[in-house]
Amino acid sequence: MDALYNRLLVSRFTECFEFYREILPALTGATLVKGSPNGPYANWDADGQAVLALYDRGLLAITLGTAGLPAEPPPVQDTAMMVFRVDNVDEALSLCLRNGGSLAAVATNRPEWGPNLRTAHLRDPDGRLIELQSY
Repeated sequence: MDALYNRLLVSRFTECFEFYREILPALTGATLVKGSPNGPYANWDADGQAVLALYDRGLLAITLGTAGLPAEPPPVQDTAMMVFRVDNVDEALSLCLRNGGSLAAVATNRPEWGPNLRTAHLRDPDGRLIELQSY
């Protein structure tokens, strides 16, 4: 049973599908269980447990009766991010950028956050903030 997992509501389904299809196996060991670039749903599991799912934001808006609302808020500070603990931040960042991610903050040692902590920040094709970290 999947107790808790992330389901991202995405506007750019194909681009997000391709991004996560390329990075999740290397970063988490997750494999695609269901879905295709055509959407509207896809999910990846590791060891029989859900790691991440994508769903078309527009279809959920229709279900909820919110299709008339704006899909994107005005620019605001981020309210959430996905964090991947990786063995090598620089290699993981390179993988993500090669597959459609956009750089938000370069890989940096952050001793003020914790001993031996190194992070990098990027955005997925839908603009969602991701932190890569090693320690």
